[in-house]
Amino acid sequence: MRHKYPICSAKLRRVPSQFSWVDQRLVRERYIDQLSHPACALYLFLVTVADAQGLSYYADRSLGQRLSLSPATLSQARETLIRQGLLAYQRPLYQVLALGTQDRVALPPHPAHDADVDINAVFAAIWEVLS
Repeated sequence: MRHKYPICSAKLRRVPSQFSWVDQRLVRERYIDQLSHPACALYLFLVTVADAQGLSYYADRSLGQRLSLSPATLSQARETLIRQGLLAYQRPLYQVLALGTQDRVALPPHPAHDADVDINAVFAAIWEVLS
């Protein structure tokens, strides 16, 4: 068995009081496999800005600008997250939902899912948009 050691011990992650980490079940239970890049970006943004109850009030215009998404792409990403049971939305309020608490709707694979997805590249692209 291999032992893992931090590369940079001085910068170990700690859970800040204002937010929590993304639930690992997002990957382990393959939620992320059903999401487009815009849906992943929207989910990560909302998880990051949500309060302890998962609530946030970002307007579509602000989200579109921050994530470089057209209104149609933002709407499609939001609908995907709602159908996957990851998000509730009642304009103007978003709520990031706990994983595994609702039945998920299986979506047809997104055209981009025909090939293997490099998750590091996805998060690098999201980071580039957000920074």
